Amino acid sequence: MTGIGNNCRFRFATMSGVFSLANISKSYGVTRAVGPIELEIPARATTVLIGPSGCGKSTLLRLMTGLTFSDTGEIRFNGGIIGPENWATLRPKLGYVIQEGGLFPHLDARANVSLMARYLRLPPKAIEDRLTTLLQLTQLDRAILSRFPAELSGGQRQRISLMRALMLNPEVLLLDEPLGALDPMTRFDLQNDLLRIFQSLGKTVVLVTHDLAEAAFLGDRIVLMRDGKVVQSGTLSHLAGEPAEPFVQRFINAQRSPLDAALRPA
Repeated sequence: MTGIGNNCRFRFATMSGVFSLANISKSYGVTRAVGPIELEIPARATTVLIGPSGCGKSTLLRLMTGLTFSDTGEIRFNGGIIGPENWATLRPKLGYVIQEGGLFPHLDARANVSLMARYLRLPPKAIEDRLTTLLQLTQLDRAILSRFPAELSGGQRQRISLMRALMLNPEVLLLDEPLGALDPMTRFDLQNDLLRIFQSLGKTVVLVTHDLAEAAFLGDRIVLMRDGKVVQSGTLSHLAGEPAEPFVQRFINAQRSPLDAALRPA
């Protein structure tokens, strides 16, 4: 397989990014969505944000991408503060996969994946070389590039969305429940594919999910949130063995597989 970073036109920096969040909070009207939060995102590891619906995990991810900005505190990326004044410069270094892929329905897969590269006027050959590398990485056939999103399966759409996020070879990959809308078998296949891709790339990854088993499978560290705050972080065994408060144990117990419950001894 062609090395993911072999094309120097897509090499924005030599080190993986790392986030540092200090006293971060974000409110919408009278509703506080996030905060206050203190959090470090280590480089070259997969950090998974998890928690009940409405706990603020997707908002936190958007804050890290610079799609919205905090009311208090600061977010640093590679030591520099993320803000409106430098967002445009930092954005190509952050690959972002939104919920359900977010492909543009009027563009075929090739146009979706290469959108930012064409906007930045990168050479056509560099774009084609990158497309070849990403097709190999996601194990897709080149013929799929001519199809529109409506002509793709759910799993194919997610792979195309991942290709788009990786097109500029970002330092960090951020994914907001990328597998949430898929059927169980497709989700299982893509979980294995994502793990392979994460391990192959060696990038900093931040992933949002509501599935604890998925978090444990894909993540090096789990960050459990509730009501906009971080309750506890660590491996699943750490959270289960040393819960910081009763909520942690309740959350873990609530994610018990329905199949496990159905197959319990009589």
